[in-house]
Amino acid sequence: MQAEQRDRKSALAIRVGLAGNVLLAALKTWIGITGRSPALLADGINSTSDVAYYLVVAAFMRQARKPADEQHPYGHSQLEDIAALVVGAFVLTTAIAVFWGSAKAAYEILSGAAVSEGAARIALWIALLTIVLKAFLTECTRRLGAQTGNAAVAALARDHRNDIFSAAGAAVGIILGRAGYPWVDPLAGALVALVILKTGIGILREASADLMDAVPSRLLSAKIAALAAAIPEIEELEEVHAHRFGPYLVINVTIAVDGGQTIREGDRIASELERAITRGIEYVRRVHVHYHPAGAAPRGDGPGLLHDCRKPHGLP
Repeated sequence: MQAEQRDRKSALAIRVGLAGNVLLAALKTWIGITGRSPALLADGINSTSDVAYYLVVAAFMRQARKPADEQHPYGHSQLEDIAALVVGAFVLTTAIAVFWGSAKAAYEILSGAAVSEGAARIALWIALLTIVLKAFLTECTRRLGAQTGNAAVAALARDHRNDIFSAAGAAVGIILGRAGYPWVDPLAGALVALVILKTGIGILREASADLMDAVPSRLLSAKIAALAAAIPEIEELEEVHAHRFGPYLVINVTIAVDGGQTIREGDRIASELERAITRGIEYVRRVHVHYHPAGAAPRGDGPGLLHDCRKPHGLP
């Protein structure tokens, strides 16, 4: 049920965001052209690209819900991180395109190659409407991303936040353009593109880190260390490794126990640590515990020494 609720919330974030972006893409592009606002038009192009990658993310998310099979024993959840990479790539390329077009328009106005009379008043109202709607979408998607631990949904929340900055920049440009400084309108679009670019790089970096197994975090390591410390028979926690599969974790730990313990006792200690980790840490799919005598070098190839949690706590 937990997985089903998570999937529903992730799908809700995508549907709501897609509907909002379709509406804004149509309005901003149309009014940006008819209302003579390069900044709003650039923002409309940004929303149009949002629609495209929302459709891509929705397709990835459907595949991510597929159950485990022989080729993918841990499921297909890593497609969520791949979807986040897609979001980051779209944000990055959109930022470059918007910056180039806006900077070119500003240069043409400043050099006298183009003339602008300033944007129509309706362009300002559309920019302000975008700020309000995107503020709502940012908060809604951010909450769903935090509840689901879905990297793709979190990336979409950050993109909604970017759109607030983009629309605010467009609004400022429109106001100053109407006040007699028409070059400010496209220049605002170029500056906003730099903010979008920075976020795109951040999304790519985080998604890549997950795919490259850049875990555990300090917080996760500290939690596992505290759980191991609560078991008196564990003399030392020597290694902690974690692999992320979407929101789920597969954890490998190496512990040292009294060399006088029997294999049966070692198995009991390992099982106790496994249960503690699966109870104490969310989204743990499987735990592997390797134990060896205290003072001996860690060995991962001894028969019977790798203890596998066959039925993780709280998961089907």
